[in-house]
Amino acid sequence: MTTETPPMSKTLSKTATTKSARATGGAALNGHGTNGTAKNSDATATTAKAKAERLPVMKTYKIFIGGKFPRTESGRYYQPKGADGKPLANVCRSSRKDVRDAVIAARGAVAGWANRSAFNRSQILYRIGEMLEGRSAQFVHELVLHGATQDQAEAEVAAAIDRWIHYAGWCDKYQAIFSSVNPTNSSHFNFSVYEPTGVVGIMSGGSNGLLELVSLIAPVIAGGNTCVVVASEKHPLPAVTFSEVLATSDLPGGVVNLMTGFRSELLKPLVSHMDINAIVVAGVTKEERTMLDTEAATNMKRVVVPKVKDWMEDDAQSPYMILDTQEVKTTWHPIERGQGGGGGY
Repeated sequence: MTTETPPMSKTLSKTATTKSARATGGAALNGHGTNGTAKNSDATATTAKAKAERLPVMKTYKIFIGGKFPRTESGRYYQPKGADGKPLANVCRSSRKDVRDAVIAARGAVAGWANRSAFNRSQILYRIGEMLEGRSAQFVHELVLHGATQDQAEAEVAAAIDRWIHYAGWCDKYQAIFSSVNPTNSSHFNFSVYEPTGVVGIMSGGSNGLLELVSLIAPVIAGGNTCVVVASEKHPLPAVTFSEVLATSDLPGGVVNLMTGFRSELLKPLVSHMDINAIVVAGVTKEERTMLDTEAATNMKRVVVPKVKDWMEDDAQSPYMILDTQEVKTTWHPIERGQGGGGGY
């Protein structure tokens, strides 16, 4: 009985083919080894070349007035520069007409916002805080584009969210703490309570893009006011993203109206507008303070200059900042004393 031995030539040929395939990167494995490596290499090179040659699409931001995003009336824009000196975006360069439009929207929203219950205002502000938390990564990225380090940007965004929530909690508490029943020498009850001033103008100082903005807006609207805000001229990206958060929140249109542009062009129209009841200005110079006091006298407008050196510090948040844009209303209510007087039985 004979045993048939498989041909050695076929075995050696198959083994050699396999080794050859391995040595050449798997050319014999259905053609995927070498071809795949070459394709990956070519794809990497193509991607790198595309990144080097591609021009990024520069975003064009609009202003935020009355809950909508119109373009500036002037049709002008400017390009803020990043830390590398390259332009970041096309940002609206607002005009006096935009200020007037924003004041009209803010005035129309005063009654509805002030008449809401303090608890409801607190709910709306808290919801905005939740949305800020959800978009924190975008805010961090924009602050880094403006020159902050990653750690600085993360710390600022976290502080801004915490500060917003801080003022959301004060909406229904400051009245109970600061209002009073006053002693009298007549047959009256005497009450002093706080009421919103009305429309408040806010000018950012530009020390940072987000934390300062939040610290200026939150106490104003927590007290029932509406506001017209001019964002930081040098760091506008977080401000316009913040307006996108407001637009998709429960905040009624017109409560916050946010514009971008040059401080030198918008500060005087803001303080001289006759339908603005108070103005909050950060980073004021001596020349600006003289102009503010002069222009504000035309309609007895209140001028508030926050005495804050570092917005990251604890003294940059306080319920007293809510009172900066409040009016005190005192009511006398007559009472009838019991006959005979005295407190005895």
